[in-house]
Amino acid sequence: MRIRWLNCERGMHSLRAKLTLTNVALLALGIVATTAISLMGMRYYLLDQVDSQLTKMRDSLSGSQLTIRQIDSLSALAFVHDRLVPDDTDKERSAPDSIYTAVDGRGTAVGILGVEPTEAQRGLAHAVGDAAALAKDTDPHDVKVHGTPYRVTAVRLADGTYVLMATSTEALHTGMSKALRLDFAVGGLLLALLACLTLFSVGRRMRPLEDMVETSSAIAEGDLTLRVPSSTHPTQEVEQLRLALNSMLHQVESAYLTREHSAAQLRRFVADASHELRTPLSAIRGYLQLYDKGMLSDPDERKRAWERVLAETDRMGRLVDELLTLARLDQQPELRFRNVDLSRLVRDAAEDLRVQQPQRPITVGADGALLVHADESGLRQVLGNLVGNVRTHTPADVPVRLDVGRQDGVVHLCVADEGPGLCDDDAARVFDRFFRIGTGAGSGLGLAIVQGVVQAHGGEVAVRTAPGEGLAVTVTLPARTAARP
Repeated sequence: MRIRWLNCERGMHSLRAKLTLTNVALLALGIVATTAISLMGMRYYLLDQVDSQLTKMRDSLSGSQLTIRQIDSLSALAFVHDRLVPDDTDKERSAPDSIYTAVDGRGTAVGILGVEPTEAQRGLAHAVGDAAALAKDTDPHDVKVHGTPYRVTAVRLADGTYVLMATSTEALHTGMSKALRLDFAVGGLLLALLACLTLFSVGRRMRPLEDMVETSSAIAEGDLTLRVPSSTHPTQEVEQLRLALNSMLHQVESAYLTREHSAAQLRRFVADASHELRTPLSAIRGYLQLYDKGMLSDPDERKRAWERVLAETDRMGRLVDELLTLARLDQQPELRFRNVDLSRLVRDAAEDLRVQQPQRPITVGADGALLVHADESGLRQVLGNLVGNVRTHTPADVPVRLDVGRQDGVVHLCVADEGPGLCDDDAARVFDRFFRIGTGAGSGLGLAIVQGVVQAHGGEVAVRTAPGEGLAVTVTLPARTAARP
């Protein structure tokens, strides 16, 4: 019972029920107002006709200047005799449509042609009371004679006698009652029909909202791929809501996938960093244990152990520096942009490589000055990592070429070697952190740092390689320069 009551209460508070009740209430107000106006107009029209007839008769009798004795003696005035004298007792029992009676100055009904006043005539005289005041008023009045409504007026004859003329309005009130009942019956049918149509129409129009609720519930249970489908005949507001909700769901799904991807990257990053740091730490710990146990008695062995400890310490320091660099790049640091001559940086990197590997053939395509608005230390780190990658992973006699140029509004920097190259699977992962080919030297963070710095500048990095065809890394940067002061 409680569940049924809750469902009923929820249904009464639903948007569908509220819209239906609002429409029905508005139509009910319209029906009541229309019925009231129409009945008032009908009553005014019919009463105006009754008043016109009474007024004409009053004016005709007033203009004749007759007395009550003249009316008695003038039998030729048959219409007066027929109107003023009732025929039989049946008419006395039922309410007559018209009542005509003569009253004296005290308001008492008097007989005409020797016939005593009827109950209806006496009742009319009693209901009017002051005939003189009624005769002075130009508009007929409403009275009730034995419970029957009449419209009555009066006229004063030449001898001071008053004649009361009344017409029943019972038929008018009966007709208005019937019209009122008919209007209410038709109005009730219209209200019931409107309620049914509103429930059907609102239910059809609100079907997309129900789909949104179902989709949101399914998404809350974990299915982020669902979207709100489009209805057959959508309204503008509901369609806008559907598009906004689908856009929000797409953003939520993208954010969730990005978070999952970032979490997976973070877990892999922590695992790789732990592994990379564990190797030099294990080597350092091993040599220190040997020294502590006195197993390095020979000076040459102690010197070699010391050199190994220093080398592993340097390796661990470089690894920590690279990790810090990547961490700063992930936080999107503020770079110090200024106009930098990229050609000069390329030539400096080539000279550094010649000093380190004099036997390597090096070709430089960086003539003149090529200004780019960038962070100079960041670009030097990019060139240093690219050149260091060539120096580490290719034989010392393999040619390398460094090119820089401007084309179509962008600046291209390319470092290409003629080494062994990479397969497609390795090329797809070349920018992953801690990715190394085989047991090659290095930490596997060089190209990841290159990609982070270039993306911080708003540029892109691409590789072109194939087994036996070398590796070419191309950096693309926006060719913007700062205005000179």
